[in-house]
Amino acid sequence: MKRKLNHQLGRLVEDLVGNGLTLSQVSKEFEKQFILATLRSNDGNLSRSAERLGIHRNTLRNKVGSLGIEPADYLAPSRRRPGRQSGRRART
Repeated sequence: MKRKLNHQLGRLVEDLVGNGLTLSQVSKEFEKQFILATLRSNDGNLSRSAERLGIHRNTLRNKVGSLGIEPADYLAPSRRRPGRQSGRRART
């Protein structure tokens, strides 16, 4: 498994470098996609997702915000709450 993963990653990295992407661009997009996949696999539950990622829940909330991840990106339409954005409550 590790050998296959290394081979696949090697090919992907060659393609990314060949397309002129920077390490910063690739790292940010990888982190975003990894977080999204984890949130989807945990039905959008931040606490479970943070535990699975090995980070604190507040760290995950900060990353979700800074990466521009919205609930619509990881929640099934039937689970989305109307009127909520970025998982934050509206201030009154």
